Amino acid sequence: MEILNSLAEQYCTYFSSGQDALLQEIEAHTNQHHGHAHMLSGKWQGKFLEMISMMIKPTKVLEIGSFTGFSALCLSKGLANNGHLHTIEIREEDAKTAIQFFEKSNVNSQITMHVGNAKDIIQQLDEEWDLIFIDADKVSYIEYYELTLPRLKRGGWVLVDNVFFHGQVFSETITGKNAKAIDAFNKHVANDLRVEQVMMPIRDGIMLIRKL
Repeated sequence: MEILNSLAEQYCTYFSSGQDALLQEIEAHTNQHHGHAHMLSGKWQGKFLEMISMMIKPTKVLEIGSFTGFSALCLSKGLANNGHLHTIEIREEDAKTAIQFFEKSNVNSQITMHVGNAKDIIQQLDEEWDLIFIDADKVSYIEYYELTLPRLKRGGWVLVDNVFFHGQVFSETITGKNAKAIDAFNKHVANDLRVEQVMMPIRDGIMLIRKL
C-alpha cells in the first residue's frame, strides 16, 4: 500500500533543508551495509525530529530504539547546553555502529548508549524527561509508553514512529501482530486523558503527544 503519494513525499523531501555530512554518512553506510536500512528515519523525518528538538530545547531526551544512530543525532541538535540524550538499542551490532558515529559528532559527550532490553533499562534511569522518542518493537509500544509517561515532565513531549505500520492499520480487518499492536497503541493514546496528540502522515506516520 502506498501510504503517501510518492510524488508528494519527493516534493516534501526536496523542499526540506538538507542534512549535515555526518548524517549523510550514516544514511549511506546504513543503506549499503544494513539488511533493514528501511528502518532509518531518513532526511525528511530526520529534519522533522531535529526541528521538534530545536523548538523544545530539551535537557533530558530518551530514545527507545537507536538503530544506527541517525535519529539520536537528529534529536541531539536541539539539546540545551547542559542537555543529555539517553538512547537504548537491543542489538549489539547496531549499537556499536551508532557509537562509532556518535564519536564522530560534536555531541558525543552528551549521548549515552544503553544496550539491552528497554523495559529493564527504562526503569533503571532516574531521570525526568522533556522529550521521548519511541521507535522500537511495535508489540511493546503501550508498555514503553506507560513506563515512560510518569517520568515525562508536565508539558513534555513524546514522538512515536510507525503509527501507520506500512498502512496496515487502515485496513477494515487488521491482521499481523505488529499492525494489531500499533492499532491498539493508537487507540490507547486516543483514550488517555493525561495527554493530547496529533497524528501526522510523515513517512510511516508519526504521532506527537503532549503530557497535560
